[in-house]
Amino acid sequence: MRRTKRLACGLVALGIALTVFGIGGAAQSGAGRKFFSDDPLTREPETQDASKVEEWDIDLVLDLAINLFGRPGDPMPNVRAKNVNTIDEIPDSNWFTNRILARPVTVDEAARGPLTGNGPAPGTWTITRPKEAGAAPGFTMQDAKGETWFVSFDAEGHPEGATGAILVANKIFWTLGYWQIENHLIAVKPDELVISETAMFRPPSGVRRRMRRGDLDDVLRRSHRSPDGTYRAIAGRGIPGRPVGGFKYHGTRPDDPNDIVPHEHRRELRALKVFGAWTNLVDMKAGNTLDTVITENGRGLVRHYLQDVGSTLGSAANGPHAYDEGWAYLYEGGVAMKKLVLLGFPVERWRTVDYDERPGVGRFEGTGFDPTTWKPRVPTGAFLRARADDDFWAARRVMAFSDEMIRAIAKSGQYTDPEAERLIGDVLIQRRDKIGQAYLNAVSPLVNFALDNNGRLTFDNAAVVAKVATGSSGYSATWSQFNNETNQTTAIGTPTPATGNQAQAPAGLPTAAGSFEKVQLSAAEPTAKGTAVAPVDVYFRRAADGWRLVGVERLP
Repeated sequence: MRRTKRLACGLVALGIALTVFGIGGAAQSGAGRKFFSDDPLTREPETQDASKVEEWDIDLVLDLAINLFGRPGDPMPNVRAKNVNTIDEIPDSNWFTNRILARPVTVDEAARGPLTGNGPAPGTWTITRPKEAGAAPGFTMQDAKGETWFVSFDAEGHPEGATGAILVANKIFWTLGYWQIENHLIAVKPDELVISETAMFRPPSGVRRRMRRGDLDDVLRRSHRSPDGTYRAIAGRGIPGRPVGGFKYHGTRPDDPNDIVPHEHRRELRALKVFGAWTNLVDMKAGNTLDTVITENGRGLVRHYLQDVGSTLGSAANGPHAYDEGWAYLYEGGVAMKKLVLLGFPVERWRTVDYDERPGVGRFEGTGFDPTTWKPRVPTGAFLRARADDDFWAARRVMAFSDEMIRAIAKSGQYTDPEAERLIGDVLIQRRDKIGQAYLNAVSPLVNFALDNNGRLTFDNAAVVAKVATGSSGYSATWSQFNNETNQTTAIGTPTPATGNQAQAPAGLPTAAGSFEKVQLSAAEPTAKGTAVAPVDVYFRRAADGWRLVGVERLP
């Protein structure tokens, strides 16, 4: 019960949590307790065996319609993310692994991303099945050593666009923390391809038959051929585990006993509102995700991949993004009616944007970009539930990408045109800075709280560190002893000023191990940019060797 209550911030109300976590009457003794001995959790509890999860097919047309014309998921507005821990962070899980900002990530590490080895073994490559999902031409193959790879090509007439976007986005989303497929750039030689005798193909007639050489030729005709006769392509390494289909951005997977947090309330999925805007990930749908059942410590668990992040930057599978992608949903009824009544006015912003359309880049710009109005093709339940604290959490990670890191990641796209590489880096930097300006000032930007044995509180201002605000001339710190069993507070002294990002506690802080201290920080100038819009509450627990941060409450 205690883990459900803390991590899911209210999932106790869900009957499934009672079964999954085996809640019994003994747990009632801690019903009023706010913090527990292992707070803050750094790993999301996945205690149940999920080895019996079966593959499911998500009806993508239905899923699109539900997301485009409805608001799937929890109908309650302004619900806090339910998978955050007590310090308002996401524990590591089979959904997300904390990397940038949570720990040092080197430039080389970010540019390498999920790569753990080399690409397909050279020699004869055997096609085992055609590609049956997605718009880009491709197929599944086994290399000369029998390892499975998923191959995707650039569309004919659009060299380096799709492959470059995949390489760059793959590194970005891995560095952010998402589970990613290991993608390698390869050169496909047609005369080194053979078709397996077991490869089956479904033509437009719908009657499955053995795949023929002509079917492969059709794939290559839709792909861009290099002057030397090879085809630039991405080879995605087969991922561990048993594939069981994708995941939705709302609800839960009914046969996964560990999947108890509705997906619209998972912060890492809400954060795609910000990460998607930064990278222009317009194709945010269940069809671009993949779940696999893996085995850890003798127990089956479901791992969740953002399988396809290729429709990013300025390129889609078969050419540049349409001019309105990133600016409007596929359907916006109210806008269409308004334009009909006003005879075509007002003119959409995307019609006036000037793109530097280079081969390999497509349509990707930062001058007209506004992260607060950016839109994917279809909104998701998680996208629509994102709150200011979710946006703040995501923006801090975007701002943690240095210029050097961004340019190294852009270089990993292996563009033959140096101006294309430069443009990708320039736009990512420009869009990064706009995200910081938009979201780091929307809630209290105070972070990195610490309390030493002398009662000195220190903290940072994320907006000031990111140079998107000047900050407040000072803060006021209100000190209280906190009763962890009853949630009651007892004031200690009077509020003290906090200047230079530190404050001194008044006399009377508790010293006994296990004691709790609550500090509320309020800006002296709450209207100034880069100050606490609302107070932030910070909690510390006394350990044998000093104070430990156990709680941060930035937004109710």
